[in-house]
Amino acid sequence: MAGRQVRRLVQAAGVAALLCSPASAQQAPTTTPAQQTPPSGGGATTPSTTTPSTTTPGTTTPGAAAPNAAAPTPAPPAATQLPPVDIIQKKAQPAPKTAAKKAPKKQAVAPAPAPPSEAPPQLDTPATYQPGEGGIDSGSVQMSPVEGSAIPIGKYPGAVGRGSAEDFNRTGYTYAPEVLQQTVPGVILEDAQGNVFQRNLQYRGFESSPVNGVPQGLAVYQNGVRINESFGDIVNYDFLPDNAISGMTIIGANPVFGLNALGGALTIMMRDGFNYQGAELNVMGGSFGRYQGGLAVGANSGSWGGFLALEGIHDDGYRDFSASRIRRMYTDLGARGDGTEFHLNFTGAANFVGVTAAAPEQLLDLNWANTFTSPQTTKNQVAMISANGNIEVSPTWSLQGVGYYRWFKQSHVDGNISEAEECNGIPGVLCLEGEDDDQLFGIGPGVNADGSIPEDIADPLGSLDQTSQVANSFGFSGQAVNKDSIAGYKNQFLIGASYDRGNVAYGATSTLGSFEPKFVVNSLGILLVAPSEVSPRDLTTINDYYGVYFSDTVDLTSDLALTVGGRYNFARVQILDDTGTQPQLNGDNTFQRFNPMVGATYLLNPGLTLYAGYAEANRAPTPAELACSDPAFPCLLESFLTADPPLDQVVSHTWELGLRGRMQGYNSERFEWSAGLFRALNSDDIYQIADEVSGRGYFDNVGDTLRQGIEIGGRYTDARWMLYANYALVHATFQSAFILPSPDNPLAFECEEGPGSPASDDEPNCLQVNSGDRIPGVPLSRFKTGFDYLITPEWKFGADLVAASSQFFYGDEANLNAPLSGYAKVDLHTFYDLTENVQLYGLIYNLFNSQYGLFGNFFNLEAANEASEANPATGDDFFTNPRTITPAPPLVAYGGMKIHY
Repeated sequence: MAGRQVRRLVQAAGVAALLCSPASAQQAPTTTPAQQTPPSGGGATTPSTTTPSTTTPGTTTPGAAAPNAAAPTPAPPAATQLPPVDIIQKKAQPAPKTAAKKAPKKQAVAPAPAPPSEAPPQLDTPATYQPGEGGIDSGSVQMSPVEGSAIPIGKYPGAVGRGSAEDFNRTGYTYAPEVLQQTVPGVILEDAQGNVFQRNLQYRGFESSPVNGVPQGLAVYQNGVRINESFGDIVNYDFLPDNAISGMTIIGANPVFGLNALGGALTIMMRDGFNYQGAELNVMGGSFGRYQGGLAVGANSGSWGGFLALEGIHDDGYRDFSASRIRRMYTDLGARGDGTEFHLNFTGAANFVGVTAAAPEQLLDLNWANTFTSPQTTKNQVAMISANGNIEVSPTWSLQGVGYYRWFKQSHVDGNISEAEECNGIPGVLCLEGEDDDQLFGIGPGVNADGSIPEDIADPLGSLDQTSQVANSFGFSGQAVNKDSIAGYKNQFLIGASYDRGNVAYGATSTLGSFEPKFVVNSLGILLVAPSEVSPRDLTTINDYYGVYFSDTVDLTSDLALTVGGRYNFARVQILDDTGTQPQLNGDNTFQRFNPMVGATYLLNPGLTLYAGYAEANRAPTPAELACSDPAFPCLLESFLTADPPLDQVVSHTWELGLRGRMQGYNSERFEWSAGLFRALNSDDIYQIADEVSGRGYFDNVGDTLRQGIEIGGRYTDARWMLYANYALVHATFQSAFILPSPDNPLAFECEEGPGSPASDDEPNCLQVNSGDRIPGVPLSRFKTGFDYLITPEWKFGADLVAASSQFFYGDEANLNAPLSGYAKVDLHTFYDLTENVQLYGLIYNLFNSQYGLFGNFFNLEAANEASEANPATGDDFFTNPRTITPAPPLVAYGGMKIHY
């Protein structure tokens, strides 16, 4: 079906190839399009139509010419468009093997396929991206970060999770990871920062976080651009306007996606003028001073397309000092011709986030809104311009490319308890932890002539630690895709290369402060300049990442597809001291590795596919980790860097095995499901280790870690209902025995003095971690379920539940203490169409006002009780429990209106 007539038909209708293409028929004999669940509104969406190859609902298949056309979003109006049941039944009839044998070109225009006028309802269906999706012919999945490398999901040898624009619409979520938490079994959110716009995405026990110092185990791409930031591989999801996201796909470890793909890769595709036409204005307000507005506009003239999304959010926060101001935008300009498509796009944001972090349980018992050691704020800014394109050189060859420039600026302020005490042998002045060889020197009011700081400067003492980074990064990727058959076997071969460079100017300072009521640290204006642990830092870090990759998927039979691939990664990380006074900070580290992958899928019957795969991936230590890996010189986390020994790179070895299938009823009933096993073994895993000095720590390789488990998901749809449920068991454990400092753990033992032990008369507490101990912060079980019900053609109602089991506290790697309790949260949403263009909606999150924690660790009781002297609500010696948690948001309610055309 690669003849000229089929290509013209595809370009005119955008769907005929769905029913006629052998590539689709081989793995997707049931050509029934996904059933549309009751939609909730949004601008009209149409698919890319420039490719002559197979297209399935909502995605672009191999050789697609539209770089941004993956995961298009559903069409409005909201509840007024019922699923096209009659179309589904008509299109389930073509026999799969007969379709695969249609070779003569003149049969391509036979009247058997559905007429073009019926095509849009098929391609607009959001079912591929709804919770619990798992159908064997539900769209396609990219085999590289760059668009244009897709194969049918039925041929991908691993689990595939999705989130779409429709998922944002139906839930009202404004933070991309929240959608993935609901739709992907293995995803759960963690909150070390205490702000809904700064949560960690955790997939199968691997983290993707906006927090420096968290080991980043996922590679994240936006329109083919790697958006793991240069300094710490962090990912700032708060930069992404939810009304600009077309679709998200998350897969397990795949080396083709480059560094950090230990646990998997997340690709985020944005809207453009070809996959979204219309305009939508969305305004909303409600609990805790929340008000927001968003605008999305898209249009095209056939050969030119444009899209613009703007979004502003103000939220006072559910805790003290936790206000957020989000300002973000995305715009795209695209052009397409005969076999070509190019896009130029821009992402910009300027956000302020109050990150209130964990607080002592005793303090939260007094008031769920209480915070500890404020201020804690983050300012994030980004400006990124990127260009991507696709050229069909011939019917079987295509070229794709992406280039970008990204500017990122972050300023972080963190109030902490100071470790300054009167020097043991030098009365009247301050030392760090009271040690004579760590005397504090500073610049500012009240400082002695020699720079020493008087002991009676203030009581109790705090510190304000400030970090900043300005990153300039650029890069490009290029690839070629070939679909020539090999010895009569259908085949897709991909080869490509990438280069990413990041240049970061990093600075850090610490000033002394005094504690005020509510544990607020007020600066005394004294800048600390010695000892080296707290002296200012002024560094430049340079990252150069090179990659060469390939993958090949061949149909060995009509039912069996084999995929092989691999990638060579070379990483160079340089650290340069800009002050000229601390040359020991300079460093130059290189890492390299070739990572292979192999997998296969087998079509057991027209509604059932078996998959199995093996992959390796690696992660190079970040500049933040490399410069903070010496236990004798711990860093102030998120802050100070020291001269340190190099770390080893982390390597993952991942196995996957599973089934996915679907059943289709005689009417509109449809059931899709998936079930799989995974096992990911990390070698030389890097772990963040706490120091006895509060707020300080370092990074070290701790041997092997293992994350293994099961994932199950299912979804049922008919003319009025959409119901889904998914479950994942994630057993994350240490596989090597080692002794780990844990200074604030109440059940730890006194460390034995040895190499790397801090030079102190009071040895810190330690833990004996054994193989099989669970990794903190990873719930063993997570369960999600929900439904949508079309009450009337204008009115839809739905609910979503997410539940997670208990998890161990950070700092309790030996699993000695009672864990952080599990939780369950219920959200409600309802939408009502006043007219064809106006919709009212209401949202309730945490319906039962459940109080639970999303993160837990320990704190220093002695230092906290000193700080509590300044707080009238607590007074002296208030704290007896060293556990701190990040409280989840209480019940909140919002109401809003959408106007769309």
